[in-house]
Amino acid sequence: MKNRYLIIFFIICSFSELLGQTATIRGIVLDESTKILSSVSIRYEENGTTTNSNGFYTLDIPSNTNVTVEFSFLGFKKLTQTFKLEANAEVEFNPILKRDIEQLSAIILTNTPQERVQGIITLSPSAIRKIPGANAGVENLLKSLPGVSNNNELSTQYSVRGGNFDENLVYVNDIEVYRPFLVRSGQQEGLSFVNSDLIQDVAFSAGGFQAKYGDKLSSVLDITYRRPVNFGATIDASLLGGSISAEGISKNGRFTAISGVRYRDNSLLVNAKQTKTNFKPRFFDVQSLLTYKFSNKFQLDFLGNIAVNSYDYKPLTRQTNFGTLAAPVALVVFYSGQEKDIYNTYFGALKGTYAVSENLTLKFISSTYHTQEQEYFDIFAEYRLGTPNTDIGDENLGEVEFTQGIGSQLTHGRNDLDAFFINIAHKGTYIKENNQIDWGIKYTREDIRDRLEEYEVIDSAGFSIRPPIPDFSNQQPYEPFDAPLEPYTNIRAQNNVTIDRLTAFTQYSKKIDFEQSELWLNAGLRTHQWTVSGENLENNTQTVLSPRAQLSIKPNWSSDMIFRASGGLYYQPPLYRELRDSIGQVRPKVKAQKSYHLVVGHDWSFNLWERPFKLVSELYYKGLSDVNPYTLENVRIRYRATNNAVARAYGFDTRLNGEFVPGTQSWISLGILKTEENIEDQGYIPRPSDQRMKVAFLFQDYAPRIPNLKLYINMVYQTGLPGGSPSYADPYIFAELPRLRDYFRADAGINYVFTDSKRKYPKGHWLHPFKELTAGFEIYNIFDKQNSITNTFVRDASSQQQYAVPNFLTPRVFNIKISAKF
Repeated sequence: MKNRYLIIFFIICSFSELLGQTATIRGIVLDESTKILSSVSIRYEENGTTTNSNGFYTLDIPSNTNVTVEFSFLGFKKLTQTFKLEANAEVEFNPILKRDIEQLSAIILTNTPQERVQGIITLSPSAIRKIPGANAGVENLLKSLPGVSNNNELSTQYSVRGGNFDENLVYVNDIEVYRPFLVRSGQQEGLSFVNSDLIQDVAFSAGGFQAKYGDKLSSVLDITYRRPVNFGATIDASLLGGSISAEGISKNGRFTAISGVRYRDNSLLVNAKQTKTNFKPRFFDVQSLLTYKFSNKFQLDFLGNIAVNSYDYKPLTRQTNFGTLAAPVALVVFYSGQEKDIYNTYFGALKGTYAVSENLTLKFISSTYHTQEQEYFDIFAEYRLGTPNTDIGDENLGEVEFTQGIGSQLTHGRNDLDAFFINIAHKGTYIKENNQIDWGIKYTREDIRDRLEEYEVIDSAGFSIRPPIPDFSNQQPYEPFDAPLEPYTNIRAQNNVTIDRLTAFTQYSKKIDFEQSELWLNAGLRTHQWTVSGENLENNTQTVLSPRAQLSIKPNWSSDMIFRASGGLYYQPPLYRELRDSIGQVRPKVKAQKSYHLVVGHDWSFNLWERPFKLVSELYYKGLSDVNPYTLENVRIRYRATNNAVARAYGFDTRLNGEFVPGTQSWISLGILKTEENIEDQGYIPRPSDQRMKVAFLFQDYAPRIPNLKLYINMVYQTGLPGGSPSYADPYIFAELPRLRDYFRADAGINYVFTDSKRKYPKGHWLHPFKELTAGFEIYNIFDKQNSITNTFVRDASSQQQYAVPNFLTPRVFNIKISAKF
């Protein structure tokens, strides 16, 4: 009898527990312009919640029953949605509330309240996909922002406020990502790690960023991939390649997956350049984000990427005309030989997120990165300098009529690099009312195996030119030089290096209501310790501390304004590339480069022509010490592996964005910069990234009578960079060299939208399967402007003169593009 009662008791308890089981709905509430909505009421029956200041909400509902949830907000139409979820299931639902008055909207650039006070720029994923560019994606849109520069449309790299390409942090879902080491030119790069088809949020900071971000000197790009809420697929195709992505969710909502495959071939762009080649650039990658929700408190994410980049290059001929109208000069080159490069990268990461309570969240992250890179080339070039025919009516216009110098060059390379990185990290967040504490700790092990073998032989008028060092100086052909022949450059090294890193940070954020104004502050401290070891190397350990702070205030004024100030001490401990000097030797005692940041900003939202606009302006100063000087050739950075310089960068950035055309968003940016360095107290000279002025204009429009016909224009003007110097040459000798010509580029795209999310066709109609379908064409470099990225230095032995010959980028190119969503 007692056993019977015991069984009945357990059945009742189990039934009661079953009745008490719940499921969870979470997400972010937006309006039609993708702006977040705070304080939105979310209710079912007598229960409910509201969205927080960032538009996020979490709502527990009964499981295994139909529950109708209502979303309501003043000035917007109510939205209802019915859910029936299994016990412990969690679904992400991101509703878009419509205003009572319908309006066309295609917002590109937005700032949430939290991001406004932090000075962070957010970019719309839809804009990233639509804005035209020879290398479309996140980086393409970043280059339209003030303070962000790149004079190479074939590259996804960018410099920020006087920094170089190695000074930018990139995160995807809290995981730091890397790029290949050996890439020398933009046309070799292939695909950015970030797949635009998978993006949910993009946040960017150009300086003065928080302690939770890593140790770099210039910027942070923080990407969040989306978590699917239903099945979907996207297909893009163009003359440059294509991509396919797919996403889905399990019936119980616990497992989600989103994956993308991309293929790119740059032949369309590179074959239009002045150098005639047999060129086969092939770039391919596969990327996936998998998520499994074990319970309402714990979920596990996997992010994986495999990229295979192959670059085959056989140059044939080149003719570059330069000089002035009064004294034109032409360089004609005939090539033989080839280059074959392979860059294969493999990346995998696991992230566990444990919500201990509504106040405390813990994250555990581990990742591995493996890159195998090969650069093999043997290219022989015979060149001649001459005077081109400038007679417009002559049939030989442009051909070289008089040769004033001849020469040849042989370049050889056998470079192999194999690097394997392991990361283990923990991050935590505790939020209590208006207080937030973040902390983290991370261990990284970098294992690099590198073989470097390069040499260059230069011959001019039958005389081998000696290396540019005092011991080999000579006066050929005027004085005989009977020493053994030596290559102009000769680098041979083999390095096995291990770098162990331990980083940690803590920061505190607080929002304060101060005399009817809102005050937000953040203060944090970051530390980084690293040890360099390896074969035939003396172990070296160094430690740095990086304090950082931000302060923002929103006065209680009739105008919507925010004032910001941020700064701190930022370090960049050396990566392997920064430890390797000009002859390939690793110097483990190279210090971290150090920079003081000071940024003051102003954010003003207002209405103009009865439409919303925003003006954001920032003044900044960066003082750098322990600087590791470098030379820049295309996208290849060669460090001197010494800390023998100081530098400074200062400037002003401003951006005005809003509805220049009703219902769409466009913006215009202006950046003014000066950056210079002083190497060994020889005086200040411009740094390689000294981009004095930049104006960028991004515009979108539609035909009033054909609103489905869309126009996008992406236009950038930048003053010329310094002319540069030959690799590892004394930059002071070339400091007075004329700058490269100003950079001006405009890309345009015209698309016709057959259908989108705002309309639905009935079954049987050919457009019924599509959620979105667009087709159109793009024109890159629409004005066919000759832009240059670097100089090639050519010597004429007879006149003892060295010419800086510009390397021109791509001319006008047409592309066709089709995009579909299912």
